Amino acid sequence: MDDPDHGAAVRAWLRDIEVFAEPLPEFDPQQVPADPTTLFLSWLSQAVRDGLRDPHAMTLSTVDESGDPDARVLILKGVDASGWQFAGHGFSPKGRQLAVHSRAALTFYWPEHGRQVRLRGAVAGGSAQDSAADFLGRSTTARAESLLGRQSQYLADAAERDQALEKSLALVESEPTLVDSAWTLYTLAPTEVEFWQAARSRIHTRLRYERTPQGWERFRLWS
Repeated sequence: MDDPDHGAAVRAWLRDIEVFAEPLPEFDPQQVPADPTTLFLSWLSQAVRDGLRDPHAMTLSTVDESGDPDARVLILKGVDASGWQFAGHGFSPKGRQLAVHSRAALTFYWPEHGRQVRLRGAVAGGSAQDSAADFLGRSTTARAESLLGRQSQYLADAAERDQALEKSLALVESEPTLVDSAWTLYTLAPTEVEFWQAARSRIHTRLRYERTPQGWERFRLWS
């Protein structure tokens, strides 16, 4: 039986953890570009300049075949007029999920700046050429592991994995231009992009871009 006093202690402990301890950047939603890509890249650039760790890390949220949500942290591969890019194996859980439900969400969070960016939209796989270029840009070990095609499968014996990886590494080293045909560079074309700026007062600032047939429209949201 759960101890209610322990649960209360955990809640109190969590409430006492300080957030937004550092000075936070200014954000004026009246002075923003017409396109969310420009604003996103300016926030990302500031995170890089200020030395925030892994500023291009993001959470990709998908829905599986049963309609259950799933999420994992990936690295952003690019941003352009077509959308936000990420990559993955077509036979991985996320690849299979996107094949069934080709919509997803991305979330970026830079805690030192108290900033969050959320996107939702349709996801499409890139061309074989673009996917191959992304695959060949990965490290030798990452390529070798991908070629095994075993991501997220149950691992009963670490030694078996190590032996399989050793063989795959040898294959990659002997054929450096070898490409995994299932590796895919995906693009999420957002219909919504929301920017969230925290404030120590807890009166946070939220600005959402929504895509319309005429272009992007901007809306302030309650915090």
